[in-house]
Amino acid sequence: MGNGDARVRGLAARAGGWSARHRWAAVGIWVLFVVLATVLGSAAGRVDVEDSEQLKGETSTAAGIIEEAGIEEPASETVLVQAKDDGLTSTDTDFRSAVSAVMTAVERTGEVTDVTSPYDSGTVSEDGRSALVQFDVRGDPRTAGERIEPVLEAVADVQKEHDSLRIEEIGGASMMKTFDDAFGDDFKKAEYSAVPVALGILLIAFGALVAALLPVALAITAIVATMGLMGLVSHLQPMSDTANSVMLLVGLAVGVDYCLFYLRREREERAAGRDARTALRIAAATSGRAIVVSGVTVCVAMAGMLFTGIAEFEAMGLASLMVVAVAMVGSVTVLPALLSLLGERVEKGRVPFLRRRTGGRNDSRFWSAVLKRVLARPVLSVVVATGALLAVAAPALGMKTENLTLDQEFGDSLPIVQTYNRVNAAFPGGSEPAEVVVKADDINAPEVKAALADFREQAVGSGASRGPVEIKLHDQQNLAFVYVPLVGGSDQDAAGASLEKLRDEVRPTTLGKVDGVEAPITGQVAGNKDFNDQLVGSVVPVFAFVVVFAFLLMLLSFRSLTIAVTSIALNLLSVGAAYGILVAVFQHGWGASLVGAEGVGAIITWLPLFLFVILFGLSMDYHVFVVSRIREARTRGLGTRDAIRHGVVTTAGVVTSAAVIMVAVFAIFGTLSMQSMKQMGVGLAAAVLIDATVIRGVLLPAVMALLGERNWYFPKWLHRLPDLTHDEAPAAATPRTRDDEPEKVPV
Repeated sequence: MGNGDARVRGLAARAGGWSARHRWAAVGIWVLFVVLATVLGSAAGRVDVEDSEQLKGETSTAAGIIEEAGIEEPASETVLVQAKDDGLTSTDTDFRSAVSAVMTAVERTGEVTDVTSPYDSGTVSEDGRSALVQFDVRGDPRTAGERIEPVLEAVADVQKEHDSLRIEEIGGASMMKTFDDAFGDDFKKAEYSAVPVALGILLIAFGALVAALLPVALAITAIVATMGLMGLVSHLQPMSDTANSVMLLVGLAVGVDYCLFYLRREREERAAGRDARTALRIAAATSGRAIVVSGVTVCVAMAGMLFTGIAEFEAMGLASLMVVAVAMVGSVTVLPALLSLLGERVEKGRVPFLRRRTGGRNDSRFWSAVLKRVLARPVLSVVVATGALLAVAAPALGMKTENLTLDQEFGDSLPIVQTYNRVNAAFPGGSEPAEVVVKADDINAPEVKAALADFREQAVGSGASRGPVEIKLHDQQNLAFVYVPLVGGSDQDAAGASLEKLRDEVRPTTLGKVDGVEAPITGQVAGNKDFNDQLVGSVVPVFAFVVVFAFLLMLLSFRSLTIAVTSIALNLLSVGAAYGILVAVFQHGWGASLVGAEGVGAIITWLPLFLFVILFGLSMDYHVFVVSRIREARTRGLGTRDAIRHGVVTTAGVVTSAAVIMVAVFAIFGTLSMQSMKQMGVGLAAAVLIDATVIRGVLLPAVMALLGERNWYFPKWLHRLPDLTHDEAPAAATPRTRDDEPEKVPV
């Protein structure tokens, strides 16, 4: 077939063809879109998720009552005054002097209010060696960390004057400042280093600066445009900083991947002798189609987060969905326009000592050797690869999920964590008390006051708390806040049991008996429980939605029931292996030191569902790309095994490059100090590595080789379904080669 005979059809092909013919218009429209999205998003501002929108259940009810009343709870701080040995107690003069000095010092800063003596509030430990000075920080609690420094310095000065005592501060504001100082730069470095790392790997992959810059430029512009769109969409679905970070990760990954797939195919066709126009048209109809199929599948997977009912997850899912859609559109429109404009100049900026990677017959020797053995013994390959992945996934059967406590999250590296542990040891639950938000028609009514008194008494009498139970009245709003230190402290299970006593036993017999009284119980422990309950309840619908819709998309895109089923099975196996690695490293501590982690005994609650959605979506990138190439070769006349060999070997380079970039970017987050971020980074990196090697390089070709003609099985009763396979581009006819057994191609 001559260069001019390539006729291509389909959405991706038509978009690429139009962009190549109207290249300046395509580039101009893309730039205008990015600028408009950014400007409009900035003008609209971003609406962030409110506390009352985070969860359903009692935590959300309590937050709604507080917001409706217009009460903004201040950031509370506590100063622990504790004897270093057994000789000194709270009744001694030196101890009392230190408490008075702390109260005077923090009041003088002018940054605090409602300073309370432990002798008035009863916050003295049973052994008399510890006491808590409590106060609130003035101003907006969300920015209290920015104003707490003078208070911390005042407390440190008092400590210098009392060598026999520990005088340490802890609270929302001080923790906010400590973590920002310790880990704020950590996160920024991780996010900023992701782009240079990706660019460096692309330089090695392409050997030319211009070719390497194109994928990064596409990813960055897609991310910038999506940030603007997030501002607009946030007025319908509130966003968050977490959603922003996840969007950046996903946007960089898919933006680079899609551009890499497209660019590699265009260069391959050029190296094979096509003229520039034909090479672009073929790339549009093949890699462009794979990008559309992959992008839609990833969007569907991300949409699964919308079924959790958790505002943070909904924000992450919507932000990720938008950046994937933007990157997909950019890849099939502005990218062919840029390639048409650049022509041979895409090779500018050659990197010395790197051989020219044209993408022509640049088949991977390593994967060619692996594939030769896999196709020679497909049964053995399936058994060994599947057995290995199932063994890796086995630890996941004992997965334990929980919200990590402060010491689990950060270890003992920060002084404030040691303070947290000491406060919890002396006052179990005192650092994270349950908060009962009591709303009544008249908070000062005799029956309400009696119920509050009964609740305080029974909270201690039931064993749920050792006290002191503090009650703060807001007469004007007819609200009362009741703070109950829970028995169990930082022990999540024990504190959860104490919370259940309050909710199920104490509240119904006290506050629950007064007509018109609402008394939802919130706080750190309650929030964790409500979050876990809601997350567990959403697992089945999210999994079902993602799996079913991914199956349908693969079925329609490849018109093969077999490929749809095997695609889902292989992706689930990949996710299971990632779960197994997470549990082995972070729950059991096997090899934890190799990744600079600690065996914290649990996986953070939100991670398994998050990983499933992200990984199921991203793994489809490789799967669609490889299977599309196999099917393309098959429709051109190659036998099944030769089509498999051709598809896997010719895509090995681009899949390896894309996987290395993803692994490197995700691994950066595995270097952060927070255990939850380590878990996310290691889980994502491990899954992508497994997916691009064992799954796509061994298991996929082995399974397809065993199935043979059954790979293309499509029952007659499904023929009425829409046909989305017509985007294939015709290429030079290749004589059919015989496999070990003759094959008949269904027409």
